[in-house]
Amino acid sequence: MRVVFRRRNQGASGQGNDQVSGEQVAQGLRRQILDLDPAEAGLDRFSAGRRVWGALLETGYPSATATLVALADGTTSLYLSTGGGIIGGGAHARVAAATRSFLTAVEDHLGLLSPDADSDVPVAGRVIIRALTYQGRYRADAPADDLGHGQHPLSAVFYAGHGVLTELRTIDQARGAGG
Repeated sequence: MRVVFRRRNQGASGQGNDQVSGEQVAQGLRRQILDLDPAEAGLDRFSAGRRVWGALLETGYPSATATLVALADGTTSLYLSTGGGIIGGGAHARVAAATRSFLTAVEDHLGLLSPDADSDVPVAGRVIIRALTYQGRYRADAPADDLGHGQHPLSAVFYAGHGVLTELRTIDQARGAGG
C-alpha cells in the first residue's frame, strides 16, 4: 500500500531520466482533490443530509507536508511532499470506518471553519483542516500542539483525522511485515 511517486520525464527526444519531484506529484494529486467537482466524481449521491463530501487534514513539518484526503465514497489517501504516500486505503474496512468518523467530525464542526480562498499548505507546526462541501471549501488553521493537546475547539476533528492515519499506518505496517 505504500507508494513512492516517481515518473520519468520523456522530454522532446522521447528519452530522459529526469524525475518529477515527490513534492510536485503530491501537490498535483492534492490540487486534483481541491479542484474536484463532486457531481462529476459521482460524490453528489452522498449528499442526503450532508454538507461535507470530503476533507483534508494537512500537517506542516520542518521539511515536508503531509496531506490526508478523505472522501465520502471511501477514498482515503495520504500524500507526502517528500515523495511517498498511501493511496487506496479506503478499500480496508477499518480505514473506511475511520474515514467516515473523520468526515462526520468535520461535518459536526463545520461552523468553526471559514471560507477557503487559498490552497496554501501549512507551515511547520501548523495544521490546516479543509472541508470540501457542496457549497464550496472551508478551512481552519491551527497550531498542531494546541490541536494535539485538546486545547483547540477543532481537537476532535484532529483526533478523528489521526484515527484515519493510525488505521492507514496499521495496514501499511501489516503489508510491510508480509501481512
